[in-house]
This record gives sequence, structure tokens and C-alpha cells, in this order.
Amino acid sequence: MSISMPALLSQLLLGLVNGSFYAILSLGLAVIFGLLNVINFAHGALFMFGAVLTWMGMNYFEVNYWVMLVVAPVIVGVFGMLIERLLLRWIYKLDHLYGLLLTLGLTLLIEGVLRSIYGVSGLAYDTPEPLNSATNLGFMVLPNYRAWVVVASLVVCFATWFLIEKTRIGAYLRAGTENPRLVEAFGVNVPLMITLTYGFGVALAAFAGVLAAPVIQISPLMGQNLIIVVFAVVVIGGMGSILGAILTGLGLGVIEGFTKVFYPEASSTVVFVIMVIVLLIRPAGLFGKEK
Repeated sequence: MSISMPALLSQLLLGLVNGSFYAILSLGLAVIFGLLNVINFAHGALFMFGAVLTWMGMNYFEVNYWVMLVVAPVIVGVFGMLIERLLLRWIYKLDHLYGLLLTLGLTLLIEGVLRSIYGVSGLAYDTPEPLNSATNLGFMVLPNYRAWVVVASLVVCFATWFLIEKTRIGAYLRAGTENPRLVEAFGVNVPLMITLTYGFGVALAAFAGVLAAPVIQISPLMGQNLIIVVFAVVVIGGMGSILGAILTGLGLGVIEGFTKVFYPEASSTVVFVIMVIVLLIRPAGLFGKEK
């Protein structure tokens, strides 16, 4: 089969767009698991919640996209902090299964409420100004909004990595999960820090939801389509690895895009095939720490 270079480059760019969503969603999961040790199955529902809040803000209150890009993650982050305060903090010392079941229940609750209000047919809103045009790159016409998605995701992902890995705040976060009593001796409010961390992790999911809304039709079930793939991305990159989540998400998006060119039938399963191979060779993931 002969594939032209423009077709390959087009799929590379489209794969980067999908990879950007994978990266920012898996980053939020990695932050929550790496620092709180909770498998947050509600991540997909909160991703969807961010998109629905944006639609509500734009249609009910006439708030523009750029404002909702900030407001929606903040609202979902506060909602996440309430979840952590009222529910999650009671199960930290229990098996991971309890956290998974609790967040799965929250997912069903959030999706059920929004489905009863809006149904499952989907909601849509137009691409915001001034990103509703396209740029001719010669080998393809690239919608400017998709380019914005890639740039915004990369900036947020690597800013998060820098915050957690290279700053004093990140050092306190990592130390607080390993030895909270020692960190509290330095005057740090560890329970509050954990609450803020969970809120930040789910705010990342909501930010991805706002970015996705003009690209993926908004539906109460839209998170279900991504969350399984995103969990696979986190496992491949290494549970809790911040850099692993970012690089693996971007890389798998590109691989998935190329698979659509060479063998389209396998594009929906290639991520899981890679996950199986990686787990057989390196159970801790590509960037995870072997115990």
C-alpha cells in the first residue's frame, strides 16, 4: 500500500490533537494516583462535567469560551475538593479497590443526573473566535482550533510537571504523601494540601473537557469513550509518573493516528496491545519505578 507523505504528516498532526487530550487527562490521573494513591475512575465524568459547564455558561449566561476556560476548571476543582473532603479521605488507608468503586459510583451518579437533564443526543457549540478559521500548511488544511488544543495542552502539561517536580510546593506534596507527620512538623497543613491536590487533578480533567467541547460533541457519556484509553495510557507510562503520562499520551495519540493510515481496523485497539506488551516487559510501566 502506497501512502503519500502529506497523508502521513496529516495523521501526525491529527494524532497530536488526540494525544493532547490523552496527555492532559492522564496527567490528572497520574497526579491524583501518584500523590494521593487513589484510582480516580470519576475522571472521565469530571472531564465531561467541565464540557457541560462550558456549554451551560455560554448558552444560559452568555459567558464566552475564554472565560469558561478558566471558570469551568475552577468550579470542577472546588467540586472535587468537596468530594475529597466528604468521601475520599475516609478510604485512604484502605485497599485501592475501595477508591475505584467509590469513584465509579460517583461517575454513575454524575452521568445519570446530567443524562436525565440533557439526554444522550449531544450538545454542541461553535468554535470560539478567533479560532474558527483554518491554516493551509501545504499538505493539509489545519483548523486553527486544533492547533490551539495542542499548544494549550502542552503548556498546561509541562507547567504541571515543572510545578510538581521542580518547585518547593511539589517537594512538599511528594513528601506529604510519604511521611505526612514529618511535613506537618514543618508547619504544613497536609490534609489541606491533599484536598487542593485532588481539586487540581480534577480541574485538569475539566480543562481538557473545555478544550474538547468544540471538537467532540458534548454528551453526558463522552467521558466513557476516553477514560478506558486514558487509564491504559497511565499504565503504559507508569502509575503516578507525571512525565510518563505526558509523553505516553502524546506518543500514543501519534501511534493511533498512524495506525489509522496503515491498518484502520486496529486503530481502536492498538493502545491496549501496546499496554499488554509493556506490562509483559516492564510491569511498572515505561517511566514507573520498579519496586
